[in-house]
Formats: sequence, structure tokens, C-alpha cells
Amino acid sequence: MSKAIEPQPTTDIPVPNTSSADSFPRDAALEEAKLIRRLQMMMNMVMQVIAQDATLTIEDASQMIADARTAALAMFPNKELAYDLIWRPRFQRLMRERFRLM
Repeated sequence: MSKAIEPQPTTDIPVPNTSSADSFPRDAALEEAKLIRRLQMMMNMVMQVIAQDATLTIEDASQMIADARTAALAMFPNKELAYDLIWRPRFQRLMRERFRLM
């Protein structure tokens, strides 16, 4: 007759506490990560359109950048400094390269 093997409890692996109080910061972090990813995708799409659309005028490109900034600040209020440090230089470089601005 075979004997069933019972799993032995281990004491060296901590079991996370799954109370509802602990899930709130994790949910907030997941939501923020989702917003950051959405922002990155949006900014990358704007940059791709500006770089690749040969019929795009400088005015249209400038308006796209302004609209992207408005959307970014709607997603992340009071983060103008972060936008100015991260995205503005990228857009400025792209506009200089695309429209040969000096």
C-alpha cells in the first residue's frame, strides 16, 4: 500500500500579509505604472508622427506637442518640472532635426 506524501511546512519562506490595508499602496503603484506606460506610448507616438510624416507642417507639429503636454499634465497634475526635464528637450531636438531649425 502506498502512503500519501504530505507537504512539509517551510519556515524560511515568509508569507506576505494580504490584508486590504496593504493592497492599497500596491494598487496605487500599479495604477501609476499604468499611467506612466500610457504617457510613454503617447509621447512616442507623437514623436514618431513628427519624425515620419513628410506632409506635417511645423505649425501642426508644434500643436501636437502642445496637445501632448496638455494631456501629460492632465494625467500627472503639478508635474510641469518633470515634463520640462524629460520631454521638452526630446521634442526640441526632434523639431530641430526634422525642420532643420537652428
